[in-house]
Amino acid sequence: MSAFDRPRTVLARLPLRRRVGVAFALVCLVVTGLFATVTWNLASYYLVEQRVDGATRQLQVNLQLVERAMAADDTTGLDDLLTGLAGTPETTVALRRDGVWTTSGRDVDPAALPAPLLAMAAQGTGARQRVQVAGVPSVVVAAPVPGGGLFVEVFPMRRLDANLRFLSVVLFVGVAVSTLLGLTLGQWAGRRALLPLTALTRAAARIAGGDLSARLPAGSDAELAPLVATFNRTADDLEQRVSRDARFAADVSHELRSPLTTLVNAVAVLTRRRDELPPTAQEAVDLLDAEILRFRRMVLDLLEISRSDSLHREDGELGELVRGLVAVRGGPHAPQVDAPAPVPVRVDRRRLDQVLGNLLDNADAHGGGAVRIGVAARDGHARIEVDDAGPGIPPDQRTAVFERFARGTLAGSRGDGGGTGLGLSLVATHVRRHDGRVHVEDRPGGGTRVVVELPGVDG
Repeated sequence: MSAFDRPRTVLARLPLRRRVGVAFALVCLVVTGLFATVTWNLASYYLVEQRVDGATRQLQVNLQLVERAMAADDTTGLDDLLTGLAGTPETTVALRRDGVWTTSGRDVDPAALPAPLLAMAAQGTGARQRVQVAGVPSVVVAAPVPGGGLFVEVFPMRRLDANLRFLSVVLFVGVAVSTLLGLTLGQWAGRRALLPLTALTRAAARIAGGDLSARLPAGSDAELAPLVATFNRTADDLEQRVSRDARFAADVSHELRSPLTTLVNAVAVLTRRRDELPPTAQEAVDLLDAEILRFRRMVLDLLEISRSDSLHREDGELGELVRGLVAVRGGPHAPQVDAPAPVPVRVDRRRLDQVLGNLLDNADAHGGGAVRIGVAARDGHARIEVDDAGPGIPPDQRTAVFERFARGTLAGSRGDGGGTGLGLSLVATHVRRHDGRVHVEDRPGGGTRVVVELPGVDG
């Protein structure tokens, strides 16, 4: 990855709303930074040049006065003139005659003056330069005088330097504030622009979770109206199709109950008279009995899956509910219930019994029986863990086992304990209606662990 690709990768990881905010901030930073730079250069150049030109003009006027005093050969008058020309204690006036310096105003060592500037002035050319003199930013202006002398004035720029520093601080703060405002404006604009996308995401998540009644609200935005209409139309079609499929499964299952009851009763009569039948007929009756029972379980599971009645939630303690179900099932190999602390839940007890019952039946049929049921609260969820002693489920099949008629390696076989392939699908359906989730993990020490997570309730 090149150095140019790294910023793009970092930005790509940010949410779209934050990327919009960063874009706004960068635009504000570039625009205001450019404006501040231009303003600083123009202002500093104008103010400094004004100060330097003023110092040059002042030197020219003062130089005429000094030349007149030198022409009059009045030493006392010249000294008084230099004192008067200094004006303020910050300004320095220096005159070199016959190699001797005479200064007035702020005490400055002539050796601290820039030598190239003095050399240029000594050659008969006036010169000026911005330098630090005795730690003070100043403008030094020098000009030759008759007789090979030099006249030098040092004008302080302390106040101008302070003004420029203040201007730089103001411009920097302005750029920083503008960037922050751009970031805030970008965040707000991104959030407002992405509100339809957020609503779409929530509606899609509700549909994926089983709530087929989720729809997008109609808005006045002409650009979003086609998207809203298409999404709602698709959701309507999906809801109608699922409803038709559910009604079809319910109708078929319901219509099968009457002949199924007749078959069960007929097989029961044959079973009671099994000893009176020849061996071949006895085997046929046994096979028929097993298949009828499996058929009956499949019809009941289909009826349960097709039901769309609402949940009847009740408050309860999950550990007690699990222990009660295990006690009702009984059996010599009842699994151990590990519930070290109370876990309050609000569930439909009938559906929860079906979830646990189907998980235990699945463990008995395919996993060598359940060996442990763990109940605990974790990350705000009520967690049920059903461990079995079987060979485990390969990772690539852990999602498919919750699909209808998926029975793993036993699919298509008979004599598998009467499994219908609908038990885990019914588990997933009931858990999803509780706004929970179910998945498969590896059991420590070998085997399979089926985990059911339900919304927790604050105790």
